Amino acid sequence: MSGACIVAEPLTAQAFAPYGDVLEVAGAPDRMINAGLCGRFHDRARLEFLEGRAGISLFEAKARYLPYTLDLMERHPMGSQAFVPLDGVPMLLCVAGDEGDRPAALRAYLSQPGQAVNLLRNVWHGVLAPIGRAGRYAVIDRIGPGDNLEEVHFDQPLTVKGPRP
Repeated sequence: MSGACIVAEPLTAQAFAPYGDVLEVAGAPDRMINAGLCGRFHDRARLEFLEGRAGISLFEAKARYLPYTLDLMERHPMGSQAFVPLDGVPMLLCVAGDEGDRPAALRAYLSQPGQAVNLLRNVWHGVLAPIGRAGRYAVIDRIGPGDNLEEVHFDQPLTVKGPRP
């Protein structure tokens, strides 16, 4: 993969569906609550946890920049993992299918303000990468016993470029 490059795409629910869910306020709410003053966009993530429970953690991540060097991917075989930006900082989301317990057919997406994501259980993904400035995130994932992290380091990193104008 030496010198290989992928181009980040804008994050859309349809394009990201094989890897997880895009969480955003779009279209009409599913129902109105709080005396009609709040729209509820109901049950927008396919959360899944084996042998554990859902927990909410807070992450503080250093800024990354494009072009980005992708040299590590990970997956969580025992639970999904959702990232909700607290500061509106866009995220670079590098995801992949699986081929022989290794990432394959890599894709990259760049989120927009107001978008959060839920990565499905066992999906290969890059590390948390806020683009342009540091970011804080609420992370909903599995808390429990067992090894819920697999990592693959690339011998030959890939370069991720920004979306085409």
